[in-house]
Amino acid sequence: MKHLPDSLKSVAAATVIVLAAGCATSDALNNDNLAVAAGFKVITPKKPDQQAILAKLPKDKVTPVNYQGSTYYVLPDSMNNLAYVGGPAQYQDYQKMRVAKQLSNNNLEAAQMNEMNSMDWGGWGGWGGPAFVGLRR
Repeated sequence: MKHLPDSLKSVAAATVIVLAAGCATSDALNNDNLAVAAGFKVITPKKPDQQAILAKLPKDKVTPVNYQGSTYYVLPDSMNNLAYVGGPAQYQDYQKMRVAKQLSNNNLEAAQMNEMNSMDWGGWGGWGGPAFVGLRR
Protein backbone atom coordinates (compact mmCIF):
# COMPACT_ATOMS: atom_id res chain seq x y z
CA MET A 1 0.00 0.00 0.00
CA LYS A 2 3.01 2.27 0.48
CA HIS A 3 3.57 2.35 -3.30
CA LEU A 4 0.25 4.05 -3.98
CA PRO A 5 1.21 7.35 -2.29
CA ASP A 6 4.66 7.24 -3.95
CA SER A 7 3.13 6.76 -7.38
CA LEU A 8 0.65 9.55 -6.69
CA LYS A 9 3.55 11.81 -5.78
CA SER A 10 5.25 10.93 -9.05
CA VAL A 11 2.12 11.64 -11.06
CA ALA A 12 1.60 14.92 -9.21
CA ALA A 13 5.20 15.97 -9.81
CA ALA A 14 4.94 15.15 -13.52
CA THR A 15 1.68 17.10 -13.75
CA VAL A 16 3.26 20.14 -12.10
CA ILE A 17 6.19 20.01 -14.52
CA VAL A 18 3.87 19.79 -17.54
CA LEU A 19 1.73 22.65 -16.27
CA ALA A 20 4.79 24.79 -15.59
CA ALA A 21 6.03 24.19 -19.12
CA GLY A 22 2.62 25.14 -20.50
CA CYS A 23 2.56 28.33 -18.46
CA ALA A 24 5.95 29.36 -19.80
CA THR A 25 4.49 29.62 -23.31
CA SER A 26 1.83 32.13 -22.31
CA ASP A 27 4.09 35.07 -21.35
CA ALA A 28 2.32 37.43 -23.72
CA LEU A 29 -1.03 36.70 -22.11
CA ASN A 30 0.47 37.18 -18.65
CA ASN A 31 1.98 40.53 -19.69
CA ASP A 32 -1.42 41.63 -20.99
CA ASN A 33 -3.07 40.61 -17.72
CA LEU A 34 -0.45 42.47 -15.68
CA ALA A 35 -0.86 45.57 -17.83
CA VAL A 36 -4.64 45.59 -17.36
CA ALA A 37 -4.26 44.96 -13.62
CA ALA A 38 -1.84 47.90 -13.43
CA GLY A 39 -4.42 50.19 -15.01
CA PHE A 40 -3.34 50.20 -18.66
CA LYS A 41 -6.18 50.97 -21.07
CA VAL A 42 -6.89 48.70 -24.02
CA ILE A 43 -7.11 50.73 -27.18
CA THR A 44 -7.53 49.95 -30.86
CA PRO A 45 -5.30 52.30 -32.86
CA LYS A 46 -7.49 53.98 -35.48
CA LYS A 47 -5.29 56.80 -36.77
CA PRO A 48 -2.59 55.95 -39.32
CA ASP A 49 0.14 57.43 -37.11
CA GLN A 50 -0.99 55.28 -34.17
CA GLN A 51 -0.98 52.16 -36.36
CA ALA A 52 2.51 53.02 -37.63
CA ILE A 53 3.82 53.43 -34.07
CA LEU A 54 2.22 50.14 -33.00
CA ALA A 55 3.76 48.28 -35.95
CA LYS A 56 7.28 49.44 -34.98
CA LEU A 57 7.12 48.43 -31.32
CA PRO A 58 8.76 45.21 -30.09
CA LYS A 59 6.14 42.64 -29.20
CA ASP A 60 5.67 41.40 -25.62
CA LYS A 61 7.53 44.40 -24.22
CA VAL A 62 6.33 47.68 -22.72
CA THR A 63 7.95 50.57 -24.57
CA PRO A 64 7.84 54.30 -23.77
CA VAL A 65 6.33 56.29 -26.62
CA ASN A 66 6.16 60.06 -26.98
CA TYR A 67 2.85 60.91 -28.63
CA GLN A 68 1.49 64.44 -29.02
CA GLY A 69 3.80 65.81 -26.33
CA SER A 70 3.10 63.16 -23.67
CA THR A 71 4.92 59.98 -22.71
CA TYR A 72 2.88 56.80 -22.77
CA TYR A 73 3.92 53.23 -22.05
CA VAL A 74 2.65 50.85 -24.71
CA LEU A 75 2.44 47.06 -24.77
CA PRO A 76 1.44 46.06 -28.32
CA ASP A 77 -0.83 43.16 -29.20
CA SER A 78 -0.26 43.17 -32.94
CA MET A 79 -2.14 39.90 -33.50
CA ASN A 80 -5.36 41.54 -32.31
CA ASN A 81 -4.45 45.07 -33.45
CA LEU A 82 -4.62 46.32 -29.86
CA ALA A 83 -2.37 48.29 -27.59
CA TYR A 84 -2.26 48.42 -23.82
CA VAL A 85 -1.48 52.04 -22.95
CA GLY A 86 -0.62 53.53 -19.59
CA GLY A 87 1.04 56.56 -18.08
CA PRO A 88 4.01 56.73 -15.72
CA ALA A 89 1.95 55.70 -12.67
CA GLN A 90 0.49 52.65 -14.43
CA TYR A 91 3.93 51.69 -15.72
CA GLN A 92 5.36 51.89 -12.20
CA ASP A 93 2.56 49.61 -10.95
CA TYR A 94 3.19 47.24 -13.86
CA GLN A 95 6.89 47.00 -12.96
CA LYS A 96 6.07 46.27 -9.31
CA MET A 97 3.64 43.53 -10.34
CA ARG A 98 6.21 41.97 -12.69
CA VAL A 99 8.78 41.82 -9.87
CA ALA A 100 6.22 40.33 -7.47
CA LYS A 101 5.18 37.77 -10.09
CA GLN A 102 8.80 36.80 -10.75
CA LEU A 103 9.44 36.35 -7.02
CA SER A 104 6.30 34.23 -6.76
CA ASN A 105 7.40 32.10 -9.72
CA ASN A 106 10.85 31.66 -8.19
CA ASN A 107 9.33 30.58 -4.88
CA LEU A 108 7.03 28.11 -6.67
CA GLU A 109 9.95 26.68 -8.63
CA ALA A 110 12.02 26.30 -5.46
CA ALA A 111 9.13 24.56 -3.71
CA GLN A 112 8.72 22.19 -6.65
CA MET A 113 12.43 21.39 -6.64
CA ASN A 114 12.33 20.75 -2.88
CA GLU A 115 9.37 18.43 -3.37
CA MET A 116 11.16 16.55 -6.12
CA ASN A 117 14.31 16.25 -4.01
CA SER A 118 12.37 14.96 -1.00
CA MET A 119 10.74 12.13 -2.95
CA ASP A 120 11.98 8.64 -2.34
CA TRP A 121 13.36 7.63 -5.73
CA GLY A 122 14.97 4.51 -4.24
CA GLY A 123 12.06 2.36 -5.41
CA TRP A 124 13.24 2.92 -8.97
CA GLY A 125 16.66 1.53 -8.22
CA GLY A 126 18.32 4.91 -8.75
CA TRP A 127 19.96 6.07 -11.92
CA GLY A 128 23.46 4.81 -11.39
CA GLY A 129 23.11 1.75 -9.19
CA PRO A 130 24.04 -1.85 -9.97
CA ALA A 131 21.39 -2.12 -12.70
CA PHE A 132 23.05 0.67 -14.68
CA VAL A 133 25.85 -0.76 -16.76
CA GLY A 134 26.70 2.09 -19.12
CA LEU A 135 29.42 1.90 -21.70
CA ARG A 136 32.66 0.51 -20.38
CA ARG A 137 35.76 -0.55 -22.19
